[in-house]
Amino acid sequence: MKALVTALKKRLTERQTGEDGFSLTEIMVAVFIMGLLATVVVVNVLPMRDRAMQQKVVDDVQKLEGALYDYSLAMRTFPSQSQGLSALIEAPSGVNNADNYPEGGFLLRNQLPKDPWGNEYEYRNPGEHGRIDVFSYGADGRPGGEGLDADIGNWAEEE
Repeated sequence: MKALVTALKKRLTERQTGEDGFSLTEIMVAVFIMGLLATVVVVNVLPMRDRAMQQKVVDDVQKLEGALYDYSLAMRTFPSQSQGLSALIEAPSGVNNADNYPEGGFLLRNQLPKDPWGNEYEYRNPGEHGRIDVFSYGADGRPGGEGLDADIGNWAEEE
């Protein structure tokens, strides 16, 4: 036992003969591996972000469409094109059945959402795809487009 303690003591007190630190090659390999990992993460995360933004539009459009149908049940008609989506948060003037308009409007928090790119949602009455259209023009904010720039609305994707 004493020999083991002596050997450990000797080993701990001996001066190392090798150089301390990392070589330039080791550092370069570590930096390369970190860069490779960062690239893999970015390539896999960005498409998920794009899909999440498109899904937010789908969810918002469904909520707005539901609120418009609630409006039509209470007011016996959909908001006109000129009244637009703002009729969901503020009672339009000069409409029939105005006393049926709920105090807080038809949207939670009495606020119109914006699409993930900061644009207002569009409303069309009469709609081109159905009775009414609620949609976003996509990332570019212009009609048409593909990918993130594609219009997303309350109509079927086959159209």
